[in-house]
Amino acid sequence: MAQEKFEELVETFEFLDDWEDRYRHVIDMGKAFPPLDDALKVPATKVDGCASQVWIHPRIEGEGPDARFDFEGESDAMIVRGLIAVLHDLYGGLPVAEVGAVDALAELARLGLDEHLSSQRSNGLRAMVRRIREVAAQAAG
Repeated sequence: MAQEKFEELVETFEFLDDWEDRYRHVIDMGKAFPPLDDALKVPATKVDGCASQVWIHPRIEGEGPDARFDFEGESDAMIVRGLIAVLHDLYGGLPVAEVGAVDALAELARLGLDEHLSSQRSNGLRAMVRRIREVAAQAAG
């Protein structure tokens, strides 16, 4: 059920030989991800449960269950910024009604992220997924 961009990421990860190359790729994704405007780094967009500072600002286009989900995000940690970019590839552009149906942990496991992130980073990643799902569910009505 993953997005085409996420499927491309899975293919890229299959070609990268070791975890260090994959880790660098995630960091590069974070560097390429557009920065979040400082005005949007407010308590309402801050994600609790992350060891680093993380903000996710949702953008919903349309109304009801057919509205499209998208978001901007940022972190003060480069690897987390990369994880935000990975989540964007997974969720960006989906109808809000479909966001909750994505098994993020299973999809991310396809990248091997579940095996190579610290428990703090894994908890933060789950917190980001939880926030994304909550916002999409509210938008879906």
